[in-house]
Amino acid sequence: PGKKKGNKKRKLQEIQRDDEQDDNKKTQESSSNNSADMDFSKAKPTMTHMALAKLVQVQKLQFVITQNVDGLHKRSGLSRNHHAVLHGCVFTEVCHDCQMEYFRDFDVGGMSFSKTGRHCQNCGGDLRDFLLDWEDELPEFDLDRAVDHCERADLVLCLGTSLRIEPAGGLPTKADQFVLVNLQETPYDAKASLIIRAPVDHVMDELLKKLGYPKWRDEEETKEITIERQWKRPPPLSP
Repeated sequence: PGKKKGNKKRKLQEIQRDDEQDDNKKTQESSSNNSADMDFSKAKPTMTHMALAKLVQVQKLQFVITQNVDGLHKRSGLSRNHHAVLHGCVFTEVCHDCQMEYFRDFDVGGMSFSKTGRHCQNCGGDLRDFLLDWEDELPEFDLDRAVDHCERADLVLCLGTSLRIEPAGGLPTKADQFVLVNLQETPYDAKASLIIRAPVDHVMDELLKKLGYPKWRDEEETKEITIERQWKRPPPLSP
């Protein structure tokens, strides 16, 4: 892929995934805020979640962008350092005083940044839920990171996404090139460098093997996953 000019030039891949799931999806995922009524507590990461975490681990992938609220990227072992959550997460509560995030095993309750009744272990501030309602604007912190990474990307991979929810849908077009892996057509098909009509899990499995990790699935099944429970948001990106 071509390189961006200027100080922002670097090798970078991005992932965007949202609520449009392929036929082989093994768990229910949705970016709809109606998912607040669904129980995600027993959901487990899919092969694709684990593949993305593996790619970050071996430094083939820099960043993940998701509209899902199920916390499965966290459960795959992926740190918030490496992914933006555009629609929030039902398992995350945030201290708006010191910006510490807490990832729980239970739905923290609430919607639209309401107080959960718990307090920050770091500063004692009130914790608030991290689940957007339809009227809420996307969290500026995560959206800024998503835009920044896409603008610096040589390549964006769009996995199982309809690209119909804006402004997230247009993010891939900010990169040099983007590849669509989706069974259905999207509004951005004409702008994609490559379109793959196949189940995402199958594509990611083959990608890891082609990259030199033929036994990656066996390794992921036997390793112990460390879930990041606390994470402090860094200062906002410079203009």
